[in-house]
Amino acid sequence: MLRTLVCGDRYERAARAKGATLVAGVDEVGRGALFGPVVAAPVILPPQTTLPGLLDSKQLTAAPRERLFAQIQSLALAVSLAEIDAATIDRINIYQATRLAMLTAVSQLSPAPHHLLIDAMRIDHPCPQTSITYGDSLSISIAAASVIAKVHRDNLMCQLDAQFPQYGLARHKGYGTAEHRAAILQH
Repeated sequence: MLRTLVCGDRYERAARAKGATLVAGVDEVGRGALFGPVVAAPVILPPQTTLPGLLDSKQLTAAPRERLFAQIQSLALAVSLAEIDAATIDRINIYQATRLAMLTAVSQLSPAPHHLLIDAMRIDHPCPQTSITYGDSLSISIAAASVIAKVHRDNLMCQLDAQFPQYGLARHKGYGTAEHRAAILQH
């Protein structure tokens, strides 16, 4: 079903039509992982930006994600990242940790956004917000945020793989694959 959704800028245009000049797309990665932080990123793109091949980061392989990551970083008016560690996730739960990561990342954006487009959530921020179900597949800004967060978290997992080689983090990025579950039981 996700492959039938069209990633475009209609939500960005709608926010701009209401007076918002700086529209940030916000997404997270790592919510379903068994290891590592949840990472959130907001991205503000210039109006009428096109990024051929941009999809939700989960639908892209590593090479296109890396290419798009570089393009987004060079085109974006603002990008930010926030990580919430596993101890905090365990203490406040993954839903609240995701909201905290998003709020922290949005609060660090410079310039500050006038409107937030968020993938299926709302956060405690005074800026007007639009929560979009499947936003990472429908909104160019949210899809860009998903790529930024995913590439950052994947790189972090590859770095942590050197520290914890017995878990295979570079291969599964901390998600609950059969390999990872077996390594957890073994180690």
